[in-house]
Amino acid sequence: MRATRPRIITIATIVLVTAAVLTAVLRATRDGGGDENPRPGGSARPGGGARQVDLSREVADFTSRFGPGHGYRQPGAADRIAVAEGVGQLLDGHRAQAEQLLSRHGFTLRTVLDRVSGRRYTEVADRTDAAVDPRGWGRVYVDLDHPPRWSVQIPHPVADLGTEQLGVRVLRGSPGGVMVLAGAHRAAGRGNAADVAHRQDTVFYAVCAELVRRGMPAVQLHGMAASAASGYDVVASTGAGSAGRSDGLRLADALGRRGFRVCRAWERNCPLEGRLNIEGRAADAANVPFLHVESVPEVRADGAAADRAATAVGLVTRLWASTSATAPPGRP
Repeated sequence: MRATRPRIITIATIVLVTAAVLTAVLRATRDGGGDENPRPGGSARPGGGARQVDLSREVADFTSRFGPGHGYRQPGAADRIAVAEGVGQLLDGHRAQAEQLLSRHGFTLRTVLDRVSGRRYTEVADRTDAAVDPRGWGRVYVDLDHPPRWSVQIPHPVADLGTEQLGVRVLRGSPGGVMVLAGAHRAAGRGNAADVAHRQDTVFYAVCAELVRRGMPAVQLHGMAASAASGYDVVASTGAGSAGRSDGLRLADALGRRGFRVCRAWERNCPLEGRLNIEGRAADAANVPFLHVESVPEVRADGAAADRAATAVGLVTRLWASTSATAPPGRP
């Protein structure tokens, strides 16, 4: 019996160690172990590996360097296509492949935890942002805790003062959001080269077109002078198309209930309707809802008015967030 007891103890130890190893492997697999991160909407532990930030401060720091006449280089077709494809891979949950592709074209990925909303976002950023001569190709923020369903687009940060911070409010307000943020002042390039709302040869347009290809509705935020639409605080439009008509009605009603005077472009002639907006035209061609929203400075200013406006937009984006995503068609 004395000779048998050590063997029994040894066998028991082996069994316990083997069970512990198997448990660890199963847990790692369940938590997304491997060479790819969980796709948006996955079950990774909240905040795991994420840098905690105030997203509004991150965006403010990024846009603080913007100005007319500098900070923009026109991208080539290969860069535009690659960045859009990389964002698409990220949306599909293929982070490792996305990171490799985007890195080859000068972009970085990192995960941030927004302290205000408690949500994790993947930040896609131009590596030259902090350089003396930045390319100005913009940023993308993707909700990492929910499946991507909709986007908020900011084509003229700083030039349309406050739209970038209103965009952050909108992104925080509903799950499943993607924020596409232009990387330069609209007057930074030659002519209108950096005016991404009216050019197809920009990274901003390429990314927005990728989202359209996936059927993701969008709200694009703009700013207008108080005198641009006398008697109105907001001009709400569906851009070049009408696929977003019901969403536009819902938004206009929500803004009206919150004390804003809204010019409804589908009912009357309004200034700044965005009929020529290039992202809106892409959405119209694919019959995807697109809302073009112009607002006076008071609506975009940091304070209660901006909170009310973002809450109104949130009634639409939360509806979009609850809509089942469709698989993207194949690229031509």
